[in-house]
Amino acid sequence: MEIDLGLQQLVLCRPGLAPSVYPVSTARNGPGERLGSGCTPRGAHRVRLKIGQGCAVGSVFRARRWTGEVYSAALAERHPGRDWILTRILWLTGLEAGRNRGGQVDTLRRYIYIHGCPPDTPMGEPGSKGCIRMRDPDLIELFDQVSAGTPVDIR
Repeated sequence: MEIDLGLQQLVLCRPGLAPSVYPVSTARNGPGERLGSGCTPRGAHRVRLKIGQGCAVGSVFRARRWTGEVYSAALAERHPGRDWILTRILWLTGLEAGRNRGGQVDTLRRYIYIHGCPPDTPMGEPGSKGCIRMRDPDLIELFDQVSAGTPVDIR
C-alpha cells in the first residue's frame, strides 16, 4: 500500500490485479514525524492492528473502542469540532528507527490511523490532525483486502 501526500491518494497494489486507487485526506499541517506536530508521518510503515471488523458503517470510535454511537448529523451537532474516527481503523506502526519509530517520532505512539470520516469531509486535500482519512465505503473495501503486517509506504 502506498500513500502519496502530494496527490492525496492511497494506492493498493495486489499481485495479478489492477491497482485500487482511493482519495484520502492527510494532515492539514503537512508531513512530519514529531509527537504533537499534527503532521502525517512519512516512510516505511505497516498495519499494526485492524479495528472495527463487523461494526456498522458510521460506527464512532474513541481511543480505538466503539462508543456505541453511529455517526449522524444530529450527533455531529451535539459534538461540534470533534475529530470523527468512524467505521474502521487501520493502526499504523513505523519501521524506521529514529524516523518514524521510537522516541518523539513513533507513529504507533502518535496513534496514526487510516480511518473513516463523515461523508461531507473533503477528500483530495489535507485536513486531518495527522491521520489518513478515507470515505467509509472505500475504507471498508480496503480493510477487507489487507491484513495486520501489510506494508504501508507514506511519501
